[in-house]
Amino acid sequence: MNDRPRKPAAFSLPADAAATRPESERTRPPAAFDAPVRLTPDAEDPFIATTADLPDLTPPVAAPRPRRITLGRIVFGALGVLISLAVGLWVDALIRDLFSRNDWLGYLALTAAIVAVLALLGVVLRELIGLRRLAAVQDLKHDIEEAAASPTPAGGRAMVARLVQLLAARPQTARGRARLAETDGEIIDAAHLIELAERELMSPLDREARALILGAAKRVSIVTAVSPRALVDLGYVVYESSRLVRSMAELYGGRPGKIGMLRLMRDVIAHLAVTGSIAMGDSLVQQVLGHGLASKLSARLGEGVINGLMTARIGIAAMDLCRPMPFRALKRPGIGDFIGDLTPGTAGNRRDEA
Repeated sequence: MNDRPRKPAAFSLPADAAATRPESERTRPPAAFDAPVRLTPDAEDPFIATTADLPDLTPPVAAPRPRRITLGRIVFGALGVLISLAVGLWVDALIRDLFSRNDWLGYLALTAAIVAVLALLGVVLRELIGLRRLAAVQDLKHDIEEAAASPTPAGGRAMVARLVQLLAARPQTARGRARLAETDGEIIDAAHLIELAERELMSPLDREARALILGAAKRVSIVTAVSPRALVDLGYVVYESSRLVRSMAELYGGRPGKIGMLRLMRDVIAHLAVTGSIAMGDSLVQQVLGHGLASKLSARLGEGVINGLMTARIGIAAMDLCRPMPFRALKRPGIGDFIGDLTPGTAGNRRDEA
């Protein structure tokens, strides 16, 4: 076989070759167009990732669920009454039976029943006080919103006095309370007075709340990144979230009991269920934390970052529910405020690229 390359050669085509070609294969002669060329801006280009393409990292403000009578509450209330009556009849029968056997056994059982009832009343009273504290915080927030829109300063001063009384036990607000006492009577506009109170009283508490959220998010990120089991991840996230919600309530003067804590957790979960949680896939993580994240971080570390951001969102929702003032003069935190702290190296690379 001849392996030598073939020399180039020219071939002549017949004159009617172009005419015999199909219409779809014929070349279009060059032409000029009068219409101007319009360049698509980067903001409108669907193939360029901009900040508008990213998901909204500022969750909506959480609000407590409305309290209303439902069929489920009626059922559980009726069952609770029946169970209480059954327990009471059983205790009565037990005490009578012990008295019939021996008097000292009957008196011992009666004393134990009285102590149990008194302790139960103490627990119920404590839970009612905790629920009242949470309700007082929500009432104060609603009243502050109405007072800020009032043209008279009397409402604003009354709201500031209630806020100072609520936070009187917090040492972080001592300087702010002194500052408000110095300016008493100098500000006549209710909205400006409420904004001053927010800056002076809420600023130190908001900084501590942000530290609580960031610490919980970091711990969740680290633990879930090194944990070998998904069940351990879930259990630790639930534990850290409940601890964060309780710390947030105590920081802002709520101090809920067991039932109040369950109500707060229910409101937080209901808020996340309604607004949608941060369901971050790999593509979303690449958009938020950088396009090279998938190649730089392991899958477990990426899951840890996602769980940390989810914990941060739970903390923000708890902050909305426990804070006695709406955000007016101060900026409300968002998920984007914690991304740089959870992934400092990646955030620095993004700033350098920008």
